[in-house]
Amino acid sequence: MNVEGLITDLAFILLLGAVVTILFKWIKQPVVLGYIVAGFLASPHFEYLPSVTTEANIDFWAEIGIIVLLFSLGLEFSFKKLVNSGGSAVVTALIIVSGMMCAGFAIGHLLGFNFINSLFLGGMLSMSSTTIIIKALNDLGLRQQKFATQVLAVLIVEDLFAVVMMVILSSIAINNTVEGSEMLFSVGKLIFFLVIWFLVGVYILPTVLNKWRRFLNQETLLVVSMGLCLGMSVFSVYCGFSLALGAFVMGSILAGTSYAERIEHVVTPVKDLFGAVFFISVGMMVRPDILAEYWAPILLLSAVVIVGMILFGTFGMLVTGQTLKVAIQSGFSLTQIGEFAFIIATLGMSLGVLGSTLYPIVVAVSVITTFTTPYFIKMSIPFYNYIERHLPSRLNFLINRYQKEAGEERARGNAWATVLRRYAWRTALYSIVLIAVIVVTEHYFDPWIESVLKPSTAKVVSVAVTLLIMAPFLLALMMPISRRDIRTASANGSAGSIPCIVLTIFRFIIALIFVIYVISQAYSARVGMLAAAAALLLVVFLFSHRLRRQMTTIESKFLDNLNERELRRSGKNNKIVSDLHQAFMCVGPGCEFVGQKLMDSNLRHRFGVNVVSINRDTRIIPIPDGNTRLFPGDVIGVIGTDEQLEALLPAVEAPLPHEAKTISLDDVKLTNVMLSETSPLIGKTPLSSGLRETYEAIVVAVHRGDEFIDSNPNLVFEPGDILWLVGNQKELNKLK
Repeated sequence: MNVEGLITDLAFILLLGAVVTILFKWIKQPVVLGYIVAGFLASPHFEYLPSVTTEANIDFWAEIGIIVLLFSLGLEFSFKKLVNSGGSAVVTALIIVSGMMCAGFAIGHLLGFNFINSLFLGGMLSMSSTTIIIKALNDLGLRQQKFATQVLAVLIVEDLFAVVMMVILSSIAINNTVEGSEMLFSVGKLIFFLVIWFLVGVYILPTVLNKWRRFLNQETLLVVSMGLCLGMSVFSVYCGFSLALGAFVMGSILAGTSYAERIEHVVTPVKDLFGAVFFISVGMMVRPDILAEYWAPILLLSAVVIVGMILFGTFGMLVTGQTLKVAIQSGFSLTQIGEFAFIIATLGMSLGVLGSTLYPIVVAVSVITTFTTPYFIKMSIPFYNYIERHLPSRLNFLINRYQKEAGEERARGNAWATVLRRYAWRTALYSIVLIAVIVVTEHYFDPWIESVLKPSTAKVVSVAVTLLIMAPFLLALMMPISRRDIRTASANGSAGSIPCIVLTIFRFIIALIFVIYVISQAYSARVGMLAAAAALLLVVFLFSHRLRRQMTTIESKFLDNLNERELRRSGKNNKIVSDLHQAFMCVGPGCEFVGQKLMDSNLRHRFGVNVVSINRDTRIIPIPDGNTRLFPGDVIGVIGTDEQLEALLPAVEAPLPHEAKTISLDDVKLTNVMLSETSPLIGKTPLSSGLRETYEAIVVAVHRGDEFIDSNPNLVFEPGDILWLVGNQKELNKLK
């Protein structure tokens, strides 16, 4: 690698990107579009400026950009959040992928592509770009809105679908048929490794980080978090998956820890830097000659992507019970293809089945749809308003009733279904752990022990060690349903304890199968069955109490780590004295106390709590006095009862309202207004005038006669006063 050329290329694209994005900010256009334009200007296809020396250099930096972007997404999208929105996301993603695959295949035939090329085209058109959407939502200030969470969940599920899709496309390209066993193996391997990463990460990482808490300043936390991110990315590739998937998984694991906000803060500059390089690299793929030669297919495919994603995305969200507004916003946000389209295209090229013209056409479609994405996101609300006005009242009624019934059904649920679902998850998780133990011992321990001991002795030792490691998890797998769950389900009208007996027998059989498999690998199946029954009975009768206590401790530790962030916010696991707990809450941008002094917020009088610390960036304010103000992003340590903390939490962590207007800092101006005799502000004070609420402005001074009077809440306005105001220029013009 030419290091000088690498640095030269990076310096050139960053300087060019800086100039172009400043221009785009000036003309109030999304920054991501500026990066794409900068990429085109830096490419060899634009002859009026110097170009990068080696495009592979930019690909290197862009790959890092994708990793950091997905890691940052994971930090905001924990496994718990993914599971909570998983049902809706899976159904929506399935509808989008199926619909776009069919649409892409049909358009491919229309354009004269053969069967394989049309199939690959459908695959390339079915995957929206996670990185593009994250950047667009951030630029537009929409990341915290409800539809954004739904969209990101769909994108993550789509990325998981992409792994399976690539296996299917490879199988069809090579064998002209789908290998069912290969597809099932790929799906199973993906689920297996996701669960193992999740279990190991959640159990180990929070414990280790809390033990190192006093050493984790900003510098160390950045090094540790990026090391974990890149390490998991490399391990993901080793397991047969993508770098980006590993980065997202590590981010999701860390999202459940109490360090998530701090890690997100220290990683943001790295994300912004390398994310910019990624978007510039997308712009470098624009080829004017391809655009000129294949303009008709490119425009047709771009229209198919935009229209198809809007239709299938909106329909998918409506089917899963989302409101019409959320559904339309989600559909308009998915109107592009991105990195997975290039990955699928590269796969087709490597297999020798993809036409030479298809790849540059798809690249052009990706760039065009990326360019239009921010505009379609902005168009979603006007389009929704239009649809709402013109939608037939009967259809609107049916949509609203379906959404309401779906929400009530999710809230109502079924007691036995909840219990069974919980134990089904436990069965699946412990089964995957047992499979992992078997795989590790077969691949690593067995060969080693056979090289050390005689074959007959090695068999006995191998089986004994494997079963010993598996024993706690086997017992946990066979644990009967707790009496509390039985009482809860029975109280809601269940049919006796029959489901408990069936579920217990089912889990016992699964445990028996695992033991039979381990023993049968060393001996015969008959020996395996007899020994398995004897081994399980021995475990149940001799070690049941001790192992059950051990597994209860392990499960409690795991659940505490999984909910660490939530427990820290609510203080439920941080008891001080009696029924008092200490919680740590992050002040949200919509908090009503923002900017106020503690003495003015009346937290103690209204909620009965005491603020004992404030963590502001790297600075800690212990026992803050009444003159200390609260700002967004502050982490306040609060002591109170569970009820008091529960009441305080939503008030402190309040986000901005979904309808809140976002303005640029450039729109905030200092201006003055002279009050006439008939002004409605005469006789009012800055507090009672409603200037802040109505005109988004505050009074900083009053010019009265020859003196300037500093603003105070009780100052009464008089005719002839000149008010000096700071606020939104557009609203201040209305005031004038």
